Amino acid sequence: MRFLLDTHILLWSLNTPERLPRPLREQLESPATEVWFSAASIWEIAIKSALGKISFCYPPEQIAEAARKTGFMEIPVSSTHAAGVARLAMHHHDPFDRLLIAQALEMPARFVTADAALAVYSGMIELVEK
Repeated sequence: MRFLLDTHILLWSLNTPERLPRPLREQLESPATEVWFSAASIWEIAIKSALGKISFCYPPEQIAEAARKTGFMEIPVSSTHAAGVARLAMHHHDPFDRLLIAQALEMPARFVTADAALAVYSGMIELVEK
């Protein structure tokens, strides 16, 4: 199984894994599972930190390093992913979430999020309750 983590799920996985349901945690920890995080998530963290919208305990580069040390794999943002955003209906307006959905659809991977508004994009959305 292959998962792409939404930004908040990435942060929960690294900092407060107990927020994730046990079955999901077990899947993410399984050696049979590929867990991916996007460069777009690190970009989102960097921008929101710089704007003072959200305070993070660690700088974006440390979050990326912690994800890699955990065994998560990083997917870069490609022009294919960026162009894929144009094919998405405007159900959701956050540019980072739209890019992450486009990446998940292109990979393909199950997209793990707690944002119920994203579930309309695909049956590949793994919705986590907040």
